[in-house]
Amino acid sequence: MSADIRRNSAAVKIFDTTMRDGEQSPGAAMTLDDKVELGRILDQMGVDVIEAGFPAASTGDFEAVRAVGAVLTRSVLCGLSRASAKDIERCAEAIRSAPRGRIHTFISTSPIHRKHKLNMSEEQVLDAITASVTLARNFTDDVEWSAEDATRTERDYLRRTVEAAIRAGATTINIPDTVGYSYPDEYRAIFEDLIANVPGADAAVFSAHCHNDLGLAVANSIAAVQGGARQIECAVNGLGERAGNAALEEIVMALRVRGEALHYHTDIEPAHLMRASQTVSRITGFPVQYNKAIVGKNAFSHESGIHQDGMLKHAQTYEIMRPEDVGQGATSLVMGKLSGRHAFKKKLEELGYALSDNALADAFHRFKDLCDRKRHVFDEDIIALVDDQIAHADAAIQVSRLRVVAGTEGPQTAEIDLIVRGQPVWKTARGTGPVDAIFNAIKEAAPHEATLELYQVQAVTEGTDAQATVSVRLSANGRSASGRAADADTLVASARAYVAALNRLMTLQERMGGANAA
Repeated sequence: MSADIRRNSAAVKIFDTTMRDGEQSPGAAMTLDDKVELGRILDQMGVDVIEAGFPAASTGDFEAVRAVGAVLTRSVLCGLSRASAKDIERCAEAIRSAPRGRIHTFISTSPIHRKHKLNMSEEQVLDAITASVTLARNFTDDVEWSAEDATRTERDYLRRTVEAAIRAGATTINIPDTVGYSYPDEYRAIFEDLIANVPGADAAVFSAHCHNDLGLAVANSIAAVQGGARQIECAVNGLGERAGNAALEEIVMALRVRGEALHYHTDIEPAHLMRASQTVSRITGFPVQYNKAIVGKNAFSHESGIHQDGMLKHAQTYEIMRPEDVGQGATSLVMGKLSGRHAFKKKLEELGYALSDNALADAFHRFKDLCDRKRHVFDEDIIALVDDQIAHADAAIQVSRLRVVAGTEGPQTAEIDLIVRGQPVWKTARGTGPVDAIFNAIKEAAPHEATLELYQVQAVTEGTDAQATVSVRLSANGRSASGRAADADTLVASARAYVAALNRLMTLQERMGGANAA
């Protein structure tokens, strides 16, 4: 976006809720260290507000919000709270760790929620809004209020709720499309109506929070901005409950690429987008679909002969942005078995990694092993290798050795050596296939009651020697967690992914229960 376009356009704040609403996706639980790592990336990217969790939901969430705040230098730290004194006070305590903090409090406003969820009258909800926002203002001048299920709320009553929140001191008003029900023209009209007709509306920033149940989250968010919203709430990779939230990377690049037509801009540095996407994918175990806009593996790939011919003549014939603009550099074949440690370190820096000396030594050793097994090593291979190393470092359970017997003549057996909380454990087991035998052996070595919900394999790059990335999701006692691992041997990747999911599930079970929101 040129400087002239930026000067003549309105600023839109980016509010990231990957760590709060995104974490509510089944199996996407994040550890404290995961959130701190992601928080640093989002802060460097220039995200205006980072909603790091729901402090009153659990001790783990409280500590995570506080830990994220301690590493922020640019972004505002935000915590979510229900319209209760206990929630708000807990949230206020958590956000003190950051230079700037925000309390985000909410209550449902739609008739279906008032009747079936809250069992409250219109006046009772209005009183709760006034009381909660007033209390929050005692702790910080930066208070956001949300009308949960706003798009299914009667328009005249929605005006009254927004007026009450502004009068009580809310500085940001969020109008969420909580169930992904609205469409662009309708959603835009809601903002235009509220801004034009609610007393004091000019003193608040209006915000859009869109879910993707009908695939309209990004379109609705842009429409809201056209209707007067100046903050968009979104998540990396579109992570979130059900069909997810508006995708941060899509919002940012839509406003950037179409700046001349839309006349809005963000302060996001887009070169960080790919790294943020890969980090979220790794720590949640949720792979990014190949044709995902902006950050998908095929987002800048061209197979059609006509397209390839056009690209060779001029890149803009089929690309409306450059892959390097979003941190998705061209695939490289430079690295190989003759590459030295210095070149490997430089390559990692180009890909956005800064490893300690010990971690670099381990990564380089694994890289050399991969070179011996694989003819060509692509950037994606190195990313998968290092992400896998980061994900499995210091885990309670680790895979030490695996031996599998498989083929047309049974039985299919697996022998596995695990390190369980520092102690070596060896077990062998049979299964209906090699993967089943591996998972049975892990269950023998580290007994648990978890149920396998998902097992998925995909190649990192092309070819029969490609590394495999395996995703596993386990569930137990109403909770689920995902794990992911990469290796040139699919069976090794399967074992490591299963163990990663088990580690995450164990961590999740140690945390107290959570709660849901807008």
